[in-house]
Amino acid sequence: MKVLMVDVDGVLVHGRPSDGLPLFTYLEQDLGLPLDVLREAFFEPYWRDIVTGREALEPRLSEVLGEIAPHLPAKTLIDYWFENDSRLDHGLLEDLAALRAKGTKMFLATNQEHMRAAYLMEMLQLSQRFDGIFYSAALGHQKPADAFFQRATERVGFAANEIGFIDDVEANIEAARQFGWKAMRWTSASRLEDAMAAFSA
Repeated sequence: MKVLMVDVDGVLVHGRPSDGLPLFTYLEQDLGLPLDVLREAFFEPYWRDIVTGREALEPRLSEVLGEIAPHLPAKTLIDYWFENDSRLDHGLLEDLAALRAKGTKMFLATNQEHMRAAYLMEMLQLSQRFDGIFYSAALGHQKPADAFFQRATERVGFAANEIGFIDDVEANIEAARQFGWKAMRWTSASRLEDAMAAFSA
C-alpha cells in the first residue's frame, strides 16, 4: 500500500480541546445561540451546498445570523466553531508519522468546506504531517459519493488498489471499498497497525 487516506472528524479530531465534548455543547451558554435554532436555520438548508463548495461559509452564515442572532458576528461563531473542534489524537499522529517516515504517502480525505480545511492545514499545522488534503468543497462532492473517491484517486495519482483509508463512518468505508480502496472503519479501540495488517492481507 503506497497511500493512506485519513478522515478528520471522528478519527483524527475529537471535539473540544479541553474535554473532547462535541464542539457546540455550550454554544447557547457561551454565545447566546441555541444549537437547535442554528441547525434549523443554517445547517439543514445550507450546509450541503457549503460543504460541497457551491456556496461560501461566511457570507451565508452572516446572513442567517442577522436573522436569528443579530448580536453575533459570523467571524466570532466561526472562530468558536473551529477552535472547539480541534482536539487532535496525538497518539495516532505519532503512528502516522512513523508510517510516513517509511515511505507511505499520507493524505487527509474529509468532508470540509474551504475555511476549515485551511484551518486544519495551517492553524493545526497538519500540512507538516500530511502530503496534502482531499476535501469535499474542493472536489465538489462529499463522502460517500462515488465521485469523491474517483476525484481523490485521480488527483493523488495512484491506482485505487494502492490506497488505504480509515474513516469512522460505515457508509464511507463501504463506498471506498466499492471504488477499490482498501478501507477499515475506525473506532476508539482501533490501532493503526491493525489497519495496516488488514490492508496487506
